[in-house]
Amino acid sequence: MRVLSADWVLPVEGEPIENGAVAIDGERIAAVGTAAELGEGERFPDSAIVPGFVNAHTHLEYAVYAGFGDGQSFGPWIQTHVERKRRLERAEMEAIARLGAAECLRSGVTTVGDLAFAGATAYACAELGLRAIVYLEVFGDDPADARRQFEEKREYVAPALSERVRLGVSPHAPYTCATSVYEYAAGLGLPLATHLNESQDELDWLLRGEGPWEPFGEMLIDPDGRSGIRRLAAAGVLGPEVVAAHCVKVDPEEIDLLARHDVAVTHCPRSNALLGCGIAPLDALRRAGLRVGIGTDGVSSVPSHDFFEELRAVVFHARAREERADVLSATEVLELATLGGARALGLAAEVGSLVPGKRADLAVLSLSGSPYLPWEDPAAAVVYGGAPQRIAATLVDGRTRYERGGTEWHELTGAASAARGRMLQPEPTPASAQP
Repeated sequence: MRVLSADWVLPVEGEPIENGAVAIDGERIAAVGTAAELGEGERFPDSAIVPGFVNAHTHLEYAVYAGFGDGQSFGPWIQTHVERKRRLERAEMEAIARLGAAECLRSGVTTVGDLAFAGATAYACAELGLRAIVYLEVFGDDPADARRQFEEKREYVAPALSERVRLGVSPHAPYTCATSVYEYAAGLGLPLATHLNESQDELDWLLRGEGPWEPFGEMLIDPDGRSGIRRLAAAGVLGPEVVAAHCVKVDPEEIDLLARHDVAVTHCPRSNALLGCGIAPLDALRRAGLRVGIGTDGVSSVPSHDFFEELRAVVFHARAREERADVLSATEVLELATLGGARALGLAAEVGSLVPGKRADLAVLSLSGSPYLPWEDPAAAVVYGGAPQRIAATLVDGRTRYERGGTEWHELTGAASAARGRMLQPEPTPASAQP
């Protein structure tokens, strides 16, 4: 039996426990209580123990894409990434995904919902010990071709799959996937994730065939005058197994459609802001009863996988949009970051809170030297005072997967940096164009 104790334990399902402890038996939580009851075991002073964060929307294969296309509108920005990505080999994608997985563990994240273009994320998570649903992306207007894409990627990732690293499918978005492709994906009986109503550029195309999409050419699906949410709802594709990322540009009727079909939503405020997409109506989504989780998105559209920066953005943007300081508390955002994300991904029976019988996925956060000590509100201290450099340890299935000062990934970082360098090299000039 392994016991960890700290100034506070925040179970999320239950009140914070002062001078608390968590007992671990193998891969699962055996007990949660006070250190007086369970013993001090491994003591972490000036610290809080929290459930491992659930980063419910990531693209770990893009962990070194930071800054590509910055300042471009949504359509051209995507095209920039498509062009850069084509320069990589599979081994380089794996190297990048390993860095992304490492950065998540360093930020207290124990579970990701990752939308994977190649599937390299599966190997990264299997190797570094991160829990994941790896949603393999498919594209196009032909279900037969989508099936080919999916089967090829599934064959590649199969050796990396396990109870901890699970398989899903991701029709990319309604502007790159026909309804028939969504129907094919839904018929697989797997968890399904997609991007919905992310930007005005997206809606301009789907509703009116307008916008800065010229470089996409045949990659785009012909518009039919409906948003992705309305189109997929009419086709009967939406359901409780669907996770919709972003949902920034949604009207009340679309929110009602999502709620009626029990679709989960992943909220990515930093990505939405940096790309100029807007601020999602988080308060309205929550009041509609939707399962909402938080995601960093990829480092293609955010500066980092820093989950604490994401949590603070969730609070700042929600309060700014509603012009109310009481619209979202630190306790509520901590729940969104843990149990909320687990519910969104369909994993709440296993992770997301510190409850006996659940997986021993947790993070230890030191607030030593921060302005949040002595303690007043431990949830506020975690959300506002937390940072990756304050994570003392991250455990998945009871095993320490990251330890501050004891886990170094120098070779991993170097390999990912080399892959970024390849993407930054100028395209070779065709022989026919050379003087």
